[in-house]
Amino acid sequence: MNRGKVAPKVTKNRFARMYKQPILQTMNKGKTIFAQVMSLVNTYEFKKCVNRYKGDRHAIKFTCRDQFMVMSFAQFTDRSGLRDIETTLNLCSPDLYRSGIKAMPKSTLAEANEKKDWRIYQDFAQFLIRQAKEAYEGQKLRLDLDEMVYAFDSSTIELCLKLCPWAKFHHERGAIKMHTLMDLRGSIPTFVHLTEGAVHDSKIMDKIPVEANSYYLMDKGYLKFDSLYQHFHLNNAFFVTRAKENMLYEVIDSREVDQSAGLCSDETIKLIGPLTSQKYPDSLRLVVYEDFSINTVYRFLSNNFKLEALTIAELYRERWQIELFFKWIKQHLHIKTFYGTTKNAVYTQIWIAICDYLLLIIAKKHYMLNPSLHSISNSIGQVLFKRGNIKDIFNQTDLTANVPEGDGPRQLTLW
Repeated sequence: MNRGKVAPKVTKNRFARMYKQPILQTMNKGKTIFAQVMSLVNTYEFKKCVNRYKGDRHAIKFTCRDQFMVMSFAQFTDRSGLRDIETTLNLCSPDLYRSGIKAMPKSTLAEANEKKDWRIYQDFAQFLIRQAKEAYEGQKLRLDLDEMVYAFDSSTIELCLKLCPWAKFHHERGAIKMHTLMDLRGSIPTFVHLTEGAVHDSKIMDKIPVEANSYYLMDKGYLKFDSLYQHFHLNNAFFVTRAKENMLYEVIDSREVDQSAGLCSDETIKLIGPLTSQKYPDSLRLVVYEDFSINTVYRFLSNNFKLEALTIAELYRERWQIELFFKWIKQHLHIKTFYGTTKNAVYTQIWIAICDYLLLIIAKKHYMLNPSLHSISNSIGQVLFKRGNIKDIFNQTDLTANVPEGDGPRQLTLW
C-alpha cells in the first residue's frame, strides 16, 4: 500500500463540470426536442406550486403536470382550439410517450383550464424567473453599464366581451392588459401583472419592484410624477421616460451637447405646474434628441445627472426588447387563440405561455444554443417531436429570424 500518495478528492461540483456535457449529449440522443425542453421543469418546485393551491386534489388520471404539458404543446405548435389540440395529439400518439405527453380529451382539458387555479402557473413562473436571472447573471448589455436595466410597458390582449364579460375595456370591447417589467440583460420578464383592459398603465407603477441604482425605462404613458418621485427617486432608482408636450417647467441649467450626434439640448429643469411641482419637487434632467433618419424629435426625462446625454437617449432605445417580448407572446407563443373564456382559463393560458417563454430562455443558456431566442421560439414547433441532441439540431440548422435583431434605425421606430 502506497502511503505517500493521496488520491485527489473529486467533489460533486468538479464531477459535474468534468462530465456534465458528455453525459447530457448521450442522454439526449433518443429524446424529443419537447422532452429536452420540459426536462428543465423542476419537479419539486412545480409540485410545491400545485400543492399550495390543491391543484391535484380530485385528479385521478390527468394532473396539473399533464395539463401543463398539453398546453405547452398547444402553444408551441399553434393549435387553433380544443378540438384541434385533441385531434393533433391523437395523430401524434407514437411521439407522445417519448415526449412525456398524455393524450387528453378536449372536455378534460377544458375542465382543467376552468377549474385548476391559474395561480399555480403564476407561482411556477416566479421560480423560472429566478432561475433565468441566475443563468444570465453577468451578461452584458449593448451599452457598457454595470447597473441593472429594466423596461416597463404593457400590451393589450383583446377578447370577445360577450364571451368574457369579466374583461371590460371600452366601446363594448373586451380586453386584458399584461403589464411587464423586463430585465434587458436576458430579455427576462421579471414582473408580470394582469389587469382588465380598462386599467390605466400609470396605476400599476407603484406595484413595480424597485432596486436601488437600477435603471427603469418607461413610455410617457407612465409619466406620473408622484410615483416617479416617491417610488423611484426616493428609493435611489433611476428612470428614463418621455416628456409630454404640455409639461410646464423652467430651465435651471444647460450643458453643451454634440449636435452632430443628434443631441439638441441637455438641461436641468424644475416643474412649475401647480400640481406637478408639488408631486415632483426636485430637479429633473431633460435631454432633447433628434432622429435624423425619420426627422423626429424626442424629449427624454430622467433623474440621472451623471450619464452622458447620448447614453440617456441610447438607454431608451433599448426598450425595443420588450416590444419583441410582447410580439413573441402574442404571435410565436400564440396567445391569439384562447382555449377557454373564463378568467381562470384565460389567465392559465397566459401564465403557461410565460412559463414556456422562460423555459426557452433557460434552454438557450443551458444547452448553449447559438440562434437568437426569437429564432428558437419561431421554429421550435416544427421540430418539437424530432429526436436528437437539441444543441446539434439548433446549432446546425439555419434558423433565420424574420425579425432583425441588433443595432440600427429599426429600433428607433419603436419609440
